[in-house]
Amino acid sequence: MGVPIVLAHGLRSSSSMWRPQVEFLQAQGRTVVAPDLPAHGSRRGEDFSVGRAVDTLLEAIDSVGGRALLVGLSMGGMVSIAAAGAAPGRIAGLVAASCTAQPDQSLAQVYRIPAVLMERLPDKGAAVNERFHRLTLRDGAADAVVDGGLAVESATAVIDELAKIDALSALSAYQGPVWLVNGARDHFRIHEKAFFDACAEGRLVNVPRAGHMVSLDQPVIFSRMVSDAADVVGVREARAGVDSGAREGVVDAPPSELEADGA
Repeated sequence: MGVPIVLAHGLRSSSSMWRPQVEFLQAQGRTVVAPDLPAHGSRRGEDFSVGRAVDTLLEAIDSVGGRALLVGLSMGGMVSIAAAGAAPGRIAGLVAASCTAQPDQSLAQVYRIPAVLMERLPDKGAAVNERFHRLTLRDGAADAVVDGGLAVESATAVIDELAKIDALSALSAYQGPVWLVNGARDHFRIHEKAFFDACAEGRLVNVPRAGHMVSLDQPVIFSRMVSDAADVVGVREARAGVDSGAREGVVDAPPSELEADGA
């Protein structure tokens, strides 16, 4: 039903973190794909690079027809922004969550220090990370994160790679609809105005009582937002198809069937 949805997970986690959203969206009859990015989940042991991660998302989009709503959180949000800038024609819409902080070298250094300290632990910080998720997430959300494995060994390399992304330029290159979603308590909101200003057509949403893991802190709210975004994008895709068909001599569908959401 409607436009397909591709989900890109965050740092250290895997596609399993999207379990609440996959269940919610599939129950609506939507096509949803959540790949593991390089060095995470089923692909632990691989090297991470922004290019490989972008290729993974574009391959997932191709697997569902070549055009999709792309949804990413944190690392996945940054990679999704890079993908939208690199291949805008394949991204019907973009939901970028928990990633409105330009990942330059100075900011990367802030996150590199604890990652390096974790690497000195015998398990590279796996137990600390799992305990953190179990203390801060509720109602099965921690299991959704932990069940796919925690790629703690990937953190430093990923942080270094993400620092190479010019997120603002990538957003400027993408002319489609963008939803920038942050938890109201998220420390990654520091450049959200600059990100919003870079969007040709942006919407900025702050979710109350949610932190960096907004999709798991408020899974129902986040799932509904993705569903609503897919509906908006779906109507736009239908309109674009009708407009194209009209130019080729195809009769338009009644406007009422295409304007239900007022997009």
